[in-house]
Amino acid sequence: MQEVKKQEKIVHMFDDIAKSYDKANRVMSLGIDVRWRKEACKKAFEALGVVEIERIADIACGTGDMIIHWQNEACNAQKNIKEIIGIDPSKGMLEVAQDKLSHLIENKKITLEVGEAKALNLPSDSVDILSIAYGLRNVVELDAALDEFARVLKPQGILVILEFMNDSKKGWIRSLMKFYTRKILPFVGGMISKNYAAYAYLPDSIKGFVSVEELKQRLLKRGIESYFIKGYSADISTLYVGIKK
Repeated sequence: MQEVKKQEKIVHMFDDIAKSYDKANRVMSLGIDVRWRKEACKKAFEALGVVEIERIADIACGTGDMIIHWQNEACNAQKNIKEIIGIDPSKGMLEVAQDKLSHLIENKKITLEVGEAKALNLPSDSVDILSIAYGLRNVVELDAALDEFARVLKPQGILVILEFMNDSKKGWIRSLMKFYTRKILPFVGGMISKNYAAYAYLPDSIKGFVSVEELKQRLLKRGIESYFIKGYSADISTLYVGIKK
């Protein structure tokens, strides 16, 4: 019951900041997250190694940024994606995504639906690529979500995770980046969104999340092997690409 209430509180928070979310993100990240998302798509296509892709599921899709990158990078890589499904528990975020992706939704290439990572409304072994960008640490029941990812991915399917991991490594650059994340980002995000509590949550969610190594081991237990792992900006952000064996 406590976990349910905590998850509901997080979802309501995202409902509240949905309209200012994109602007706050671009300012806080200085736009460099675009490069990270592009590399995530490229590495996934490389790992999958096919031209025809039946289904990509973007979990915690938010306002649809990752879906746009999947579409654009598929064109650049001459890949054909038959269907992209965006799933998010926040109706507010999905409303923004609906407007951003309206031209693709009309072509029936993309569908958006309300749903949680821990209980995906998808058949088993039905997804070629599953992505979750900066949403996994917001999932209260992490293990249940990882179980679902392993269930819905096809054998040889690709899991893509972009996330702010809990990194305990030392060094002045890492310390500087952690200061930026814990002090500067919440202030800037709060100023733009007028919701300081929502962006004060950001450093707390990182602090309470797993490390890259722990996530890797949890996925390995579920039959998902690491293919590519890379840290960005002194490991403040991490890209994980895995293959379901």
